[in-house]
Amino acid sequence: MTAILETNDLSIAFGGHKAVDKVSVKIPEKKFTSIIGPNGAGKTTFFNLLSGQLSPTSGRIFFKGKEITKLSTTERARMGIGRSFQITNIFPNLTVLENVRLAVQSQAKVRYQMLAHFKHYKQFEEKARELLKKVFLDSKEELRAVNLAHGEKRKLEMAMLLALETEVLLLDEPTAGMALEEVPAIIEVINKIKNEENRTIVLIEHKMDMIMDLSDEVLVLFHGELLAKGSPEEIVENETVQSAYLGGMYDEQLA
Repeated sequence: MTAILETNDLSIAFGGHKAVDKVSVKIPEKKFTSIIGPNGAGKTTFFNLLSGQLSPTSGRIFFKGKEITKLSTTERARMGIGRSFQITNIFPNLTVLENVRLAVQSQAKVRYQMLAHFKHYKQFEEKARELLKKVFLDSKEELRAVNLAHGEKRKLEMAMLLALETEVLLLDEPTAGMALEEVPAIIEVINKIKNEENRTIVLIEHKMDMIMDLSDEVLVLFHGELLAKGSPEEIVENETVQSAYLGGMYDEQLA
């Protein structure tokens, strides 16, 4: 199976603490990989290393066989690695449509011109509307982003990532902060992207039922180290994972 993202002994230390410790993984192309682990396991730090927010103390990162260890976040995004955050990253005072249109324009490398006629941007708006349909926000296109519910803002962020034509979507706890009733809708969007967009998705999430339903492969981090990897079923049955991470949650969440 072809790996689109690969790390080789990836490590980062803050003072004497190793937040990520010699993690070597291969993320398969066009598959859904989830990363789990308790708080403090190094999941978000690992994401920050993959996306370029942090530079490793040691180790290397490869994208489609090319080393990207020293590339910036912007350079990685141009190559096709997109990252969502636990806190939404949108333009609150623009409309939903404008948010996505600007992302489409950015990918097309066309700068905004204050005095340009609106028809100049028609092709971008059409693409933006297509993407809003994919995330079930087409009925909200004229609404200012600040007025969206939290779950809807996460959908908008995903539409913007899709607009950038990212090959790899790094999703950091997309359901964080959501009301319980909002969660099924965001799961539906992620599942739709998985089934229709033919992209590689890497997810950090605490909701084990979501992990089980969506993932092709699961990586388990513990104290900054790669504790285990395998299919969701293999991870559930892994006694080391159960004792080190799942513990008492196992029967409650996965039974």
